[in-house]
Amino acid sequence: MTHTPREIVVTVALGLPAVLGAGVFAGFALAAGLAGWWVLPALAIAALAALCSAFSTADQSRAYPDIGGGYGYVRAQLGVWPARLTASAHLLGRCAMAAAVAWAFGAYVVPDQPLAGALVLVVGTTLLGLAGFRWTTGVSVLTAVLVLGVLALVVAASFSITPVPSAGETGTPNELVGAAGLMFMAFTGFERITAPQRGERPHPPGVLRFAIPALVGLSFAVYLAVGTGVLRQLGSARLALSPAPLRDAMAAADAPALVPLVQIAAAVAGVAALHFVLQSAHRTLTGLVEDGDLPTRLRPGVLSLVLVVACALAVVLMPMATALGVAACATLFYYAFTNASARVLLQNDRTWPMRTACLGLGLSVLLAMSLPVPALLISLAGLGVGTGLIGATASVRGRRAASRH
Repeated sequence: MTHTPREIVVTVALGLPAVLGAGVFAGFALAAGLAGWWVLPALAIAALAALCSAFSTADQSRAYPDIGGGYGYVRAQLGVWPARLTASAHLLGRCAMAAAVAWAFGAYVVPDQPLAGALVLVVGTTLLGLAGFRWTTGVSVLTAVLVLGVLALVVAASFSITPVPSAGETGTPNELVGAAGLMFMAFTGFERITAPQRGERPHPPGVLRFAIPALVGLSFAVYLAVGTGVLRQLGSARLALSPAPLRDAMAAADAPALVPLVQIAAAVAGVAALHFVLQSAHRTLTGLVEDGDLPTRLRPGVLSLVLVVACALAVVLMPMATALGVAACATLFYYAFTNASARVLLQNDRTWPMRTACLGLGLSVLLAMSLPVPALLISLAGLGVGTGLIGATASVRGRRAASRH
């Protein structure tokens, strides 16, 4: 069956709002602090890891259309305990990602009170979801056009004036892989099209064959252009210290008139990205409940309340740099398990070769282990605690069920 270019364009537009979040608006600061200008080639490594992971989730979504996300795929392919580890990694990564998106929103939109702005975004986006709002194709297209339009203006302004020489540079090429790990989380919204929510129409493999490379490739081009622009205007030392790099780059480029547009784009992108993050985490929690790893009395409304409390705690406990690092590390562990389970899919369930899943697995582990030590330690501790709690809850429920019989 042939698919029109319009179907591919619409599918890519549907995924863009989930991708253009904290990574493009705030991720460059921490990555530049590690690798300086080497963050630009690091983007290529991050994009390759994301591309392989997107292929894996798309194939598994096709093989298991009624299972929600990586937790379900790993449970079906690798077993219960790897699935619990996967769920723990995913939920920790989503909470940290929510904190990073919220902090970026606060830094751009409410710079005088970033914590208050971050918490308002978490609560407001949750209420929006509970009210039944859905990021439809039309809304997604409008969001993508708005955000990409503003980012294009930012890039144009960054190259329109000669920058003031910056005092010193930071970062080292030795941290290139670590910077790639941090920027990987900027691409992870691809599951918006590779693993649709229940009730959403899955995208045909023929569309995804073109839409996935197009989404990752377009995202890479946008990040590369924006990263080059802000690095040119601020230099890596100033960029590493900036809570809102795009806003500061416009001030440095003598384009203060664009700052309100940047704030609007950051607000819209923040709501879109956080909506996807919360929706994705809710799907994993629902899968845990359905499989008996969490109490079955937890209803969707209760799960939403649990999520908003967890994300609000993440905002309070994790500053931006920590949230970005933990989000990247936990998410990479999640995709390591997802790629590992994709390796054992039957050939008939594959659209892409098994080698892409193998490469995705290797890159996920390499990038995760190259991240800053605090982020790695927090992620490992979170995986251990989360998996232990899930296992203990399932064990208690199992004993109670046995006693009733």
